[in-house]
Amino acid sequence: MSAPTLQSFIAGQWLGEKAAQSLRSAVNGEVIYHTHEEQIDFAQSLDFARSKGQQSLLDMDFQTRASCLRALGKYLMEHKESLYKISALTGATRADSWVDIEGGAGTLFAYASLGRRELPSGNLIHEGDAMPLGREGQFCGSHILVPRRGVAVHINAFNFPVWGMLEKFAPNFLAGMPCIVKPASSTSYLTEAAVRLMHESGLLPEGSLQLVIGRTGDLLDRLQGQDMVTFTGSASTAAMLRTNDNLIKNSVPFNAEADSLNCAILAPDVTPDDVEFDLFVKEVAREMTVKAGQKCTAIRRVLVPENRLDAVADKLSARLAKMTVGDPELEGVRMGALASHDQQKDVRHQLEALMASSDVVCGNSRDFSARGEGTDKGAFFEPTVLVNNTPDADGGAHDIEAFGPVSTLMPYRDTEHALALAARGKGSLVSTLVTRDPAIAADMVPVMASWHGRVHILDERAAKESTGHGSPLPLLKHGGPGRAGGGEELGGIRAVKHYLQRAALQGSPTMLTAVSREYVRGADVIENDVHPFRRHFDELQIGESLLTHRRTVTEADIVNFGCLSGDHFYMHFDELAARDSQFEQRIAHGYFVLSAAAGLFVSPGAGPVLANYGLDNLRFITPVGIGDTIQARLTCKRKIDQGKESPKGEPQGVVAWDVEVTNQEGELVASYDILTLVKKRE
Repeated sequence: MSAPTLQSFIAGQWLGEKAAQSLRSAVNGEVIYHTHEEQIDFAQSLDFARSKGQQSLLDMDFQTRASCLRALGKYLMEHKESLYKISALTGATRADSWVDIEGGAGTLFAYASLGRRELPSGNLIHEGDAMPLGREGQFCGSHILVPRRGVAVHINAFNFPVWGMLEKFAPNFLAGMPCIVKPASSTSYLTEAAVRLMHESGLLPEGSLQLVIGRTGDLLDRLQGQDMVTFTGSASTAAMLRTNDNLIKNSVPFNAEADSLNCAILAPDVTPDDVEFDLFVKEVAREMTVKAGQKCTAIRRVLVPENRLDAVADKLSARLAKMTVGDPELEGVRMGALASHDQQKDVRHQLEALMASSDVVCGNSRDFSARGEGTDKGAFFEPTVLVNNTPDADGGAHDIEAFGPVSTLMPYRDTEHALALAARGKGSLVSTLVTRDPAIAADMVPVMASWHGRVHILDERAAKESTGHGSPLPLLKHGGPGRAGGGEELGGIRAVKHYLQRAALQGSPTMLTAVSREYVRGADVIENDVHPFRRHFDELQIGESLLTHRRTVTEADIVNFGCLSGDHFYMHFDELAARDSQFEQRIAHGYFVLSAAAGLFVSPGAGPVLANYGLDNLRFITPVGIGDTIQARLTCKRKIDQGKESPKGEPQGVVAWDVEVTNQEGELVASYDILTLVKKRE
């Protein structure tokens, strides 16, 4: 029976019947799939994305797209076993596949949560507060973020066929931008399986995701200024793609996350008797063997003090000697194959280049064999450790990367020398520092941070919860300078903003309020006879406002609040000390002002406001003294419909209220936002 032909998903249709390139199992070399021969009409693909895809996404908003991501993640988790079965053909163990498959679904969950928690309703983000640009406060400036009116093209590496797609898809989908995904051919069968599941779920908006199996043809030549390209892979391929004439001509944003010569440093304070010594060895071994070392974040250079070199080499070699390599379906196998036979040849070639400047201390043995039937025809590679005793020389492990289970030990004289060697990698995605001494970390990390996109500090306490050197997390930036590509992915909401266009906005507060759908101070307000707290979520309008009655602050207020709170700070109670202060008088507690303002604007009876769950941007600006009179203005600033219900099943939304507290001179004494849950009208 012939191997099946993979299909592209283009313009809402699956394309491909004629077999083209053969794709072989990394485990036993058998042909398992083919790419398709049919050419893709990229003009049609882009037109479909820009019309159907963009419209279907913008018919939703940040909140509904976040909910969709959560549902997609749940669907993939329900069908994950089908992906695990296919993933084994790439040479991945169950643990390797967990990082890829469940790590990918976890990224969808993470961005769903971020979107629900941090993004507004609608398709526009008002970034920061408006700034007055004129004396009268009627000409202001601010920034807004809106979806780009183009297509995101994602070109991914072979090593994480699922996570590599989803870690880009999640933020670009949340941002409201359709995408075209191009996985590396060698493992594209796993990406195709994941896309089929996403399509079969019925959750994907039309045109929001397309899949390219095989070559990209003239795709990059057809992109426009509103489009963008993200790439994960080798530094050399990134350099070739970013110089595409059309991308340069149209200033198409290009984000690269490239393989790099990441390092781990054992600090001089750690001895072989310390727990951290074992943690260091374990971390290096793990990064060499997870995904068979085929990670853009894997540790390629291992920097250790000169007097610890032999101890690290011996312990690392002993640990790797226990590693069982073979068919990932067999019980007890802890490391699988490289993803392809081409990759196996490339790693062998790079190892031979490294051996010109380094000595092998572990691995590269002639009698190496992997466990399992047919594995002699697979793409297996023995974990190999080298030692470079001349780390200051040019070339070697500072320039050559074997993208597999290969790492090079390098001795250093002191921390300054270690930092210099780390920088010789010319920029990397991640570095690890293992130390027991906070002072060493404080000294070394700021220098390391200039060359490495992420710095992982490991000690006994962190190890209990650490996700490890090589695990990019949705909330943290993934990327690095120089050789690592100079780009950024992930990093929480930062990644979503990568797919949005930022524009400066100028105008009157009323106009800025209308555009941003967020109240800007100085804008026209809406005042009526109904207290804003008596109105349901769907009835409230942005700018609906209440100006309260006034209250004069007395000495009794300050004394009573101090006794109630236990706050007897001298500025509130010591007349002489307060007179000598910059305020020249006793002043009220800031939190009394906050409490008194609440007393002025609340509507005490039961109503649609279900709960107050926090304050944002609190500032005490002008001190309030005995005899001062305060007044508050409460204004509906922002509404977010998260589609949630209270524990009693009551539909509700989030309302942020702008609060200004002023004194008898009209001076602002306190400023903040109140966050409330408000019931919708049934």
